[in-house]
Amino acid sequence: MIKIQYQTQRLSMRFFMLMLVLFFFQAGFGLLIAAQQADPTLLSGVLNFNILRAEHLNLGILWILSGFIGTILFVGPLLSNRELAAPWLIKFLFIALIAVTVWNVCTQALAAEGIAGWWLGQPWFQEGLEYLEAGRIADLIILIGFCIVSYVVLRTFPPVRQWNEIHWGLGLGVTALTLVWIFGLFFIERLDLQEYFRWYVVHYWVEGVWEVIHIALVGFLLVLMFKADVKSVGYAVFWGITLVWLSGLIGNAHHYFWIGTPEFWQFWGSLFSALEPLPLVFCFWHIYLDAHQNRKPLENAPAFYFILGSVILEQVGAGILGFTMTFALTNVWSHGTWVTPSHAHLALFGTFGMLGIAAAYYAVPLMRGVAFDQKLGKLSFWLAFIGMLGMSFAFAIGGTIQVFMYRTLGLDWFGGDIFPAMQLYKSLVVLFGIIFSVGASLLIFDLLTMGLRTSSSTQTSKARVPRLSPPETGWSSVLGRFEAGMWLMTMWIFGAIITLGLLSFNLSVVQAGDPTLPYLLAWVGYPGLLLTTLLFVWRFLSSLGARCEQPLGSPDLEIATA
Repeated sequence: MIKIQYQTQRLSMRFFMLMLVLFFFQAGFGLLIAAQQADPTLLSGVLNFNILRAEHLNLGILWILSGFIGTILFVGPLLSNRELAAPWLIKFLFIALIAVTVWNVCTQALAAEGIAGWWLGQPWFQEGLEYLEAGRIADLIILIGFCIVSYVVLRTFPPVRQWNEIHWGLGLGVTALTLVWIFGLFFIERLDLQEYFRWYVVHYWVEGVWEVIHIALVGFLLVLMFKADVKSVGYAVFWGITLVWLSGLIGNAHHYFWIGTPEFWQFWGSLFSALEPLPLVFCFWHIYLDAHQNRKPLENAPAFYFILGSVILEQVGAGILGFTMTFALTNVWSHGTWVTPSHAHLALFGTFGMLGIAAAYYAVPLMRGVAFDQKLGKLSFWLAFIGMLGMSFAFAIGGTIQVFMYRTLGLDWFGGDIFPAMQLYKSLVVLFGIIFSVGASLLIFDLLTMGLRTSSSTQTSKARVPRLSPPETGWSSVLGRFEAGMWLMTMWIFGAIITLGLLSFNLSVVQAGDPTLPYLLAWVGYPGLLLTTLLFVWRFLSSLGARCEQPLGSPDLEIATA
């Protein structure tokens, strides 16, 4: 059993464990608000929907950040060939992260009472901005925490002249993580200008800084798992980061359409937001090349399952579904409806959450020095993956009905006109939310108790020994580049159909009261996209799972590795 090389890598364990605990509570809050969507009287006056939703969002950001920090601390010594700098600061960072988490939970009670804690023109207790609810006290602690992460990473790394592209990606990422946060540290009375700077933080974090860190970490994890060429991976990391920043900086303008900013942002925001999926396609294509560069079996299947899920859902959730709604002519309908969480859930959990889980599945067994049964990890992946795709489907179709009835016909939301029409999809969110929560609970249990269960349940999942057998055919055959490209193109075709469906709300016949065209295009586009995604991931993993039975000198191997 391979063990860790540097003792300070163990400091990442506490962040992975905190990630799992916060993930558990975030999923629980998500189930509660899904149930409240189906039955608005549930816990009314005790735990209201707006409070639970804010907790759900905040905990989602916090556990993803915790996973990022844990992953960075684990790979940092491997990238630098030495121990982490200032381990005492890392221990302090962990305590600060717990303090911020507790404060974020408690501050919602202050928000419900309208208590902001104004002093010196700043809201010190809570500020009521979506995604940034915590007040200045928490903001300053978070800033200090980001400074610690940046300091530790940059002090641990070798001299700049020795950096490769992965060093640059993580170095720039953690530095930008700190600098961008500064835009959220001041209060502005004008709402449009306040929203302008709020989206600096939210968008540049998620679609700028987090993407940079994500690309660098995915690249290095692939190097560790497949012994991929660092220069090749570095090439992909360089172009991925370049495209993220070229498209994402001006693409931020799709948040400026309806907050009172100048009209020219509608053109530039639409144009550059449409370019944002380019680096995501690049990231997806590189993981295919790295995973298929040899015929070696997967030594740690759950870790790769979640890495693949991260990259695929980044492509589908952030790329395709983000593309469909960031034109001004589609965003005018989808903005603020259930169409948006269809994109957001796949993008946030899929892209960033699954990366943290993948890193935990790679790092925790090494730090605990144990072999583990991989079946539970695989099962949890499929349950979480199917549950998230199902929730996205329910949000998307329910949101399409919502757009027509609420935005086009102008029916009264609170008068009960729209609620019955969306009731089926509200129930589906609960159903798929339960499936997702079961998968989340299994992976949390698996990682928390790994190495603590009896030896009979922790037998290693040994890779199958290559044997002389006929080449696999059909679903488990080698996944070629052309076929992978066809799967990707099919996803984008369904994305184009979804885009046309949202654009069709601008037609006079639809605005006159005929929803046939947008409903038809939505029912073709969303199920087609999500089913294709599910089948492609199944196909991809089946091809990797079967390849260890191919003899290493087989013609199929030579073709695949050529």
